[in-house]
Amino acid sequence: MTWTDRELCAWLDEMLPAERMVELEQNLRSDEALQARIAQLIHHLDQGGHTVGEIWQRSGLSCPPRSELGGYLLKTLSSDVSNYVEFHLKTIGCRICQANLKDLEEHGNQTAESPQRRRRFFESSAGLLKSSDADEF
Repeated sequence: MTWTDRELCAWLDEMLPAERMVELEQNLRSDEALQARIAQLIHHLDQGGHTVGEIWQRSGLSCPPRSELGGYLLKTLSSDVSNYVEFHLKTIGCRICQANLKDLEEHGNQTAESPQRRRRFFESSAGLLKSSDADEF
């Protein structure tokens, strides 16, 4: 398997999709030439060598904002924007955006449970409140 420098840099930044990371790590165990390339890339990055592509990727300039990810979940985006978000998540495999999307999904699930959880929390702590505390407010 031939690995591009971009994929290797993405692996160093832990931005490579999980399946590709596993594949690369398996190759790294036995491929001394690949190990040498990784060492060269690390040296290059430590020397401050930055390309436009590296800056673009590290800064997440192509990542949709969290509000668009929320719109994607709610299916409120235009088809063009929705297609781009899907491409970014599934084809590019941006792990940061996938994590943001998962967080939004989990937050959406918690919202339905929040009133009950708040009520239970209040009921469990109501006995701990002192009347003198209430007088201060």
